[in-house]
Amino acid sequence: MNVRPLHDRIIVQRIEEGEQKVGGIIIPDTAKEKPQQGKVIAAGNGKTKDDGKRLPLDVKAGDLILFGKYSGQEIKLDGEEYLIMREDEVLAVIDAEAKKTKK
Repeated sequence: MNVRPLHDRIIVQRIEEGEQKVGGIIIPDTAKEKPQQGKVIAAGNGKTKDDGKRLPLDVKAGDLILFGKYSGQEIKLDGEEYLIMREDEVLAVIDAEAKKTKK
């Protein structure tokens, strides 16, 4: 994928969670909630301040993030679905080291 988001935008691929079951009932795809975790695929160069200097982003390609339920715009690139959103829509970055030690 040769796409670079502009300014403070990032491209995110949702991380699919396992199949949801409630009391032994399998929930159809149309009723499932979309995951609110994703992997940053690409990030812009940062926001330009009033004085012309760039403020770098806190997230980078490869980071695992949490975002709001209605964050970003859904886009399709090369047959894959992605979200494009501003960095300020990111709620948190998931620390990979902490996730490994928890298991």
